[in-house]
Amino acid sequence: MGVLGSRVAWAWLVQLLLLQQLAGASHVVYDDLELQAAATTADGVPPSIVDSELRTGYHFQPPKNWINDPNAPMYYKGWYHLFYQYNPKGAVWGNIVWAHSVSRDLINWVALKPAIEPSIRADKYGCWSGSATMMADGTPVIMYTGVNRPDVNYQVQNVALPRNGSDPLLREWVKPGHNPVIVPEGGINATQFRDPTTAWRGADGHWRLLVGSLAGQSRGVAYVYRSRDFRRWTRAAQPLHSAPTGMWECPDFYPVTADGRREGVDTSSAVVDAAASARVKYVLKNSLDLRRYDYYTVGTYDRKAERYVPDDPAGDEHHIRYDYGNFYASKTFYDPAKRRRILWGWANESDTAADDVAKGWAGIQAIPRKVWLDPSGKQLLQWPIEEVERLRGKWPVILKDRVVKPGEHVEVTGLQTAQADVEVSFEVGSLEAAERLDPAMAYDAQRLCSARGADARGGVGPFGLWVLASAGLEEKTAVFFRVFRPAARGGGAGKPVVLMCTDPTKSSRNPNMYQPTFAGFVDTDITNGKISLRSLIDRSVVESFGAGGKACILSRVYPSLAIGKNARLYVFNNGKAEIKVSQLTAWEMKKPVMMNGA
Repeated sequence: MGVLGSRVAWAWLVQLLLLQQLAGASHVVYDDLELQAAATTADGVPPSIVDSELRTGYHFQPPKNWINDPNAPMYYKGWYHLFYQYNPKGAVWGNIVWAHSVSRDLINWVALKPAIEPSIRADKYGCWSGSATMMADGTPVIMYTGVNRPDVNYQVQNVALPRNGSDPLLREWVKPGHNPVIVPEGGINATQFRDPTTAWRGADGHWRLLVGSLAGQSRGVAYVYRSRDFRRWTRAAQPLHSAPTGMWECPDFYPVTADGRREGVDTSSAVVDAAASARVKYVLKNSLDLRRYDYYTVGTYDRKAERYVPDDPAGDEHHIRYDYGNFYASKTFYDPAKRRRILWGWANESDTAADDVAKGWAGIQAIPRKVWLDPSGKQLLQWPIEEVERLRGKWPVILKDRVVKPGEHVEVTGLQTAQADVEVSFEVGSLEAAERLDPAMAYDAQRLCSARGADARGGVGPFGLWVLASAGLEEKTAVFFRVFRPAARGGGAGKPVVLMCTDPTKSSRNPNMYQPTFAGFVDTDITNGKISLRSLIDRSVVESFGAGGKACILSRVYPSLAIGKNARLYVFNNGKAEIKVSQLTAWEMKKPVMMNGA
């Protein structure tokens, strides 16, 4: 569709939305006197917490109330759809429905009425997360978890169908009378049985999907279910995969190209086409209920045995994560319009529940990310979708060939940085000053960052950015690298170890904030001294991408001083080695259309 056609479609949709609002259809905010009273009488909530300047400007979030897991993202008849867990009655979890928003570009969003709400026996006590699958005729079907017994939290899997498949906005969904279609039989823990994946179709014509569960006290399980008609489902004799990690929520299973291309792969086509399946690897992602983060492995899918085997035998022990920060319950989908795979993830708040009630909102979705397999085949690469660059201001601020000496920091001026996109390339002159990595922390980046934060002077690093910083640096959030010599093993030299860390411990003077350091090791070769960083700064969230997307960290922060025009940006170096900013480019970011229930 051309630019004119796109504008006409948007104008039509906006007019439609206004009509819906007059009818009370779009994300109705119900009166809840108890929550309203709590909001007006909350004790100890700092004034800055309820400052509108802390609401994100270009991340997905409704104007008020609680959101969590992204559900069933899809592309259909020219529109991107995002469903998500939403509480229409307040800023805490509860009363969950499937809210529904649509977009032409994944950046500008318009809300429609909720798509799925408790309405049948099989979901009377909860409509929880799920996924969308495209049928052979191109029509989407949603599979989701319902709770049908409140006393024991009994979980079943249900299906929902569009009432009118010719409607590109998919405004109405119906639940067939044969729900539930999957129930927890055969010794499955019915209270830990949820979040069905996108289904894929095998060469035998049968659909398959996964449901996350817990076996015994500690074993995460992805059960396989098969169906010819998407109505009658049978569990496979054994799980696709399992590991002693605790409950597996929100599983995701999808193919990625293994030939160096950045294109995505449709979930079904890679399996049906034997030639294509020989050129792909598979990713199995699980959200760990106990640890509250997502991890994944890359491996091989044996179609005959219905088994998945990680390439790294220790992959379920030494977790590779999509994001080493505040990022959970993620879901990917294949975008046929641009032949890419896109990742959505939820970021919860890091303040208190009382704060959330007072400000009236809680939860955002991370910026959608394109994901593809690194040429090494060992991990995924992630990068903000290209559409987000349309929000960049016309005139960036550029800093070139600036040497930052040990203990020095340099302010980046000429733009407002509370809502910005910053890309920077660093060069380290020498790695000789790098500290030796403590063997006890060789697999624990989080612990290492906590012990050696942004203010702890090092050899090579910490160096990086101070974002959302106040003029006197009383408040600052550090995003940085630190380089170590590898832990001594058999006398070999080994490759330098790169730690990426976000340190928000000084991000706010407000009390009762959850301010942990977040960190991950970056599998990159820094022997040439070069490494890159990109940070998306959006008032109360900082999303950072290290080494071209090899490590990602999202952090929620709530400054009390560094708000709006008072937020500043610095490059800093707390190491012994000089660093050079080869180039830093920073853009102010505009606000998109975000009419979620407005």
